[in-house]
Formats: sequence, structure tokens, C-alpha cells
Amino acid sequence: MTPPATPVLDDRQQIARGIAYRVLAMAFLACLSAAVKWCGSRGVPLFEIIFFRNAFAFLPLGLYIWRTTGFEVLKTRRPVGHLVRSAVGLTGMVCGFAALQRLPLTEATALQFASPLFMTALSALILHEAVGRHRWAAVVVGFVGVLIMARPSPGHMNVEGVSLALLSALGAAGAMVAIRQISATERGPTIVFYFTLAGTLLGAVGTAFHWVTPDPLTLAMLVACGLFGGVGQLFLTEALRVAPVGVVAPFDYTQLIWAAALSLLIWGELPHPMTLVGAVVVAASGGYILHREIRRYRRATQISLTSSVDS
Repeated sequence: MTPPATPVLDDRQQIARGIAYRVLAMAFLACLSAAVKWCGSRGVPLFEIIFFRNAFAFLPLGLYIWRTTGFEVLKTRRPVGHLVRSAVGLTGMVCGFAALQRLPLTEATALQFASPLFMTALSALILHEAVGRHRWAAVVVGFVGVLIMARPSPGHMNVEGVSLALLSALGAAGAMVAIRQISATERGPTIVFYFTLAGTLLGAVGTAFHWVTPDPLTLAMLVACGLFGGVGQLFLTEALRVAPVGVVAPFDYTQLIWAAALSLLIWGELPHPMTLVGAVVVAASGGYILHREIRRYRRATQISLTSSVDS
């Protein structure tokens, strides 16, 4: 008997899957942030949380690599590139986890939306990419949104928490720039594996100096941090594999909805109205930057194709 043919998904089904994966990724990452904040409130040191978040992320990551690419994907030609990407990304992670202990979950999540704004500026400064006036204007408008969220008036602005959250967004942007520099030779699972390995080592070194033995419930939440982070990262990877980035990236902002729901459910906190207003401004700016970036990429691709045909 002839085995039944594997159904082939059309473009609409692929896009729907990509969007679903991206939304699920944001849900898992919001759960990660909530678990990190909860563990911190139970007295777990920062580097201990980082250790569990990365060490237990190897469970879903290892399974994914085994079932898809195989472990030969771990071979790398850019060890120094991975080191730079990990150093920048882990700096952002440390700042982000620290910010979660000082800000409401929704506000800390919303401030992370500044990452595309930083990435645009870093692309111009580090990669020497041409950034036109439209994208620079979007960056300026986006930072106005950040100021709205931060509420820089006496008695309202949590300077330490906001500063840490923005440093985390800057670290995430720097990590993306570093990834763009090594992605020509390195595959996604390779980059994620070495970042997770570096995070585990950093957490292990930190816990050697300050370890607090968690109770069973806190231990379960620490393990959940790793699983949430690992599964969320895999859904991010799968979303980009099955659908264009321009389609799925706007759904990153659904993380704010998940964060608001978890914040209300766990801590009984409602997001401040100015946080929501600022988040909308930043999200609109980030979406416009993404739109201009995709237009620039398509134009460059068309010019490249035309030149190859003419030659």
C-alpha cells in the first residue's frame, strides 16, 4: 500500500501557524517574567534564578535539536562571535530580571518594547547601516512613548527600575545586532545553544558566592523559569521558520496582554493608564520601523536580482 501523502500547507496556513507560534512564544515569555518576579519576591538571588532559567532550558532545547537539526548543528566557526553575543545578551538578562523586582510586571514588560528603537540606533552606529529620516523620526517618537511610561515627575518615576528595564532593552538590541553579524555562518539553534550555555555558566559562578536553598514550591517555579524560557525561545524560532518576520513580529506586543493578565491574577495589579498609552506609542513606532526595514530589504533584494539578471 502507498502511504498517504503528507499534506502541504498553503501560504495562509503557514502564516496562521507562524502567528500562533509567535503569540504562544509571547505567552511563555510573559510566564517566564512572572515566575522570575515571583521567585525574586521569595528571596531567591538573581544569579540563582539565571542559573535555573538557563540550565533547565536545555531540556526543550536539546529535544528540539535532536528532533530537527541533529547535534552536528553545535559545530561553530564563530566562537568569539558567540562570546560577544552572549556577553551582551546576558547583560540585558541580568538587568531585565533585576528590573522585574523593582517594577510592576506590566510596566517592566512595556519598557522592553524600546528594544527596536535601540536596535535602529545601534545598526547605524555599529553596522553602519543607512537609517533614513523616517526611521530616526520613529525612534524619537518611540522614546517619547518611553517617557510617557516612565512618568518622569517627582514621586512617580522609579528611576532604578526604569533604568534597569531600559538597559535590558538596550542589551536585547545589542544582542540582535550581534546575531546579525554571525547569522551568515551560524544557525538559529547554534546561537541559542551557546547563549544558554553561557547563561548556565554565569549563573553557576554567581550561585557559588550566594546560594539560597529554595522550598519545594519555589524550586518548582525555578525549574518552570527554565522551561518557560526554553519553550518560548523554540516557539520564536518556529514562528520565523514558517512565516515572514514582517508578519509575525507585530504580535510581539501581545506579551503586554499576557503580562497584564498575569499581573492582575497573581498580584492584583492593574496597569497604570500612562503605561498603556506609552506602550501604544512605542509599539506604533516599533511597527513603523519594522515596516521601513522590510521595505528597505525588499528594495535591496529586487536591485540584487535585477543586477544578476542583467549580468
